[in-house]
Amino acid sequence: MKDEPSKRLMPVTRRTLLAGIAAMPFLTTGVAPVMAADYPTAAVNATGLAVTDDTVKVGILHSVTGTMAISETGSVQAEKLAIEQINAMGGVLGRKIEFIQEDGASDWPTFAEKAKKLLVQDKTAAVFGCWTSASRKAVLPVFEQYNGMLYYPTFYEGLEESPNVIYTGQEATQQILAGIDWVVKEKGAKSFYLLGSDYIWPRTSNKIARKHIEKLGLEVVGEEYYPLGHTQFNSVINKIKLKKPDVIYAIVVGGSNVAFYKQLKAAGIDLSKEKPLLLTISVTEDEILGIGGENMAGAYAMMKYFQSLENDNNKQFVAEFKKMWGDNIVIGDVTQAAYLGPWLWKAAVEKAGSFDIDKVKAASPGIELTTAPEGYVKIHENHHLWSKARVGHAQLDGQYKVVYETTDLMEPNPFPEGYQ
Repeated sequence: MKDEPSKRLMPVTRRTLLAGIAAMPFLTTGVAPVMAADYPTAAVNATGLAVTDDTVKVGILHSVTGTMAISETGSVQAEKLAIEQINAMGGVLGRKIEFIQEDGASDWPTFAEKAKKLLVQDKTAAVFGCWTSASRKAVLPVFEQYNGMLYYPTFYEGLEESPNVIYTGQEATQQILAGIDWVVKEKGAKSFYLLGSDYIWPRTSNKIARKHIEKLGLEVVGEEYYPLGHTQFNSVINKIKLKKPDVIYAIVVGGSNVAFYKQLKAAGIDLSKEKPLLLTISVTEDEILGIGGENMAGAYAMMKYFQSLENDNNKQFVAEFKKMWGDNIVIGDVTQAAYLGPWLWKAAVEKAGSFDIDKVKAASPGIELTTAPEGYVKIHENHHLWSKARVGHAQLDGQYKVVYETTDLMEPNPFPEGYQ
């Protein structure tokens, strides 16, 4: 890691900052920063948060140990990059961000314990964290009880909306339903084998997927779940070979992915032949780094972001990410969504003119990022993001080639009728 902050910056006016259009990391040093003196601490911190005349404390809460570390490490890196870039341009309301990092250790009760510490003991003004739905469900009562603000980056099953959470990943209609519609229309899929890790997100996602598949008049020929960290998939692979589904719909997470995809290949299933086709909503470039591109090539993934996106915002983001974390690093969907969190929070704070949680909540709907790596995004009244849906085709080099994207942004709908 390099300690020197990024210096490649683009201009933005103070007026646009205060209007809530988030300045991304690329400001010129010649732009007058928002000064802390313009926002006295007593006025911008009426509820006893960890805000001084010079600093504001936030929390980072992810698994950096345990089976989920393979997935969550990128989120930590992205949040730290965003914080460093925000500090390089003057901070938030003239205050530099200091972060307190806690390890959820791939254990849901630990997430709840650490969330309470960050809110009650550390009095953080915001927390960027969690990955699995199990960890988010564990901390949600804590954030609601102690009125904290969580920025949650992972694509998830939906069926939730909280005033204390900004969901920067996609919900079911933007990923699960869109992905099934794509594979049916473009690949003629008629039968599916649902496979997932055994906790709330894969189970609920597959419940939604099954309802949609059956609503389309198609067939689910199998459904299996395995504990987090599970490494023996030969039995289910044999079942898949016997059932011959058109699609393996895979929602395996964490370190289990390494074993699953290696064992698929060893069993003679060549994903590049698409017989069966594999569609995942859980494997990003971060996981492929551990799986190996040779074991993943030919699979498809439905996400909203891929590192290979060809736009100027993303090229700049990838360059800055690699500058901070090394040339061999990769960037996946959740990593990019995690990067959005600090910028969305900064925009809401500066729109509200306050760090107070209730004022940040009220200011959040309508916040835009015109220079997000994935493209333009906007916070909906339901605290989810308007965003595009994309399909990537896994390549040997561990990257995805984008083969489909929606023309327009998809409105988030965490409670789709008929899928609850």
